[in-house]
Amino acid sequence: MSKNFLGDTSVLLGRSLRHITRSPDTIITTTIMPIAFMLLFVYVFGGAIDTGSDSYVTYLLPGILLITIASSISYTAFRLFLDMQSGIVERFQSMPIARSSVLWAHVLTSLVASLASVVVVVLVALLMGFRSGAGVLAWLAVAGILVLFTLALTWLAVIAGLSAKTVDGASAFSYPIIFLPFVSSAFVLTATMPGPVRAFAENQPVTPIVDAIRDLYTQQPVSTDIWVALAWCLGILVVAYALAMATYHRTIA
Repeated sequence: MSKNFLGDTSVLLGRSLRHITRSPDTIITTTIMPIAFMLLFVYVFGGAIDTGSDSYVTYLLPGILLITIASSISYTAFRLFLDMQSGIVERFQSMPIARSSVLWAHVLTSLVASLASVVVVVLVALLMGFRSGAGVLAWLAVAGILVLFTLALTWLAVIAGLSAKTVDGASAFSYPIIFLPFVSSAFVLTATMPGPVRAFAENQPVTPIVDAIRDLYTQQPVSTDIWVALAWCLGILVVAYALAMATYHRTIA
């Protein structure tokens, strides 16, 4: 990466972050739904769900964190769509700046906002009884998986922001992603699901990611789930990045 790219990205990142600090309701909004789900499942459905775990909130938390990230990245598509429609991106392209810095500023802003929302959700989970005796390395591994997951989804959001024709279309792409944790091991054991549903749940990206995170912070032996989770995150990230860049260069050409 050139010095010019890093400098341009940092300037545009500062611009995007200022927009968020002036509108903190973005982070608040993206945390309300995941927290509502967590309260609903723990205090309403939790007593009827047998996961073999002493604390249902501990079992539930990984899926809630992924829902939090999926909710947050929809704003990336929304903000990028508005920048494209307002003409500010064309104005940036007329300036002597690295072209890809515009996208990277949005991606890094999404990463900061998503992780801030994740911290809020974890704090609420602690108030609800979540506890973990995991060490620093395990938590660093959890953070690494969440960062990769966020980056992968954010580059998908970039494609939506560049391709959408309406504001609603730009943000609606996140709905299927928010739905995926509900058909995974995030809320119940996949063994309790009917055959076809179980087959889908065990072979989609959310289940190994959820299982790997849960094993890490509950100090369980880490199975092959962590490698499958990393493969899904890195695979989606590489493909989404390539498609986003191709879409961006085609759009601004």
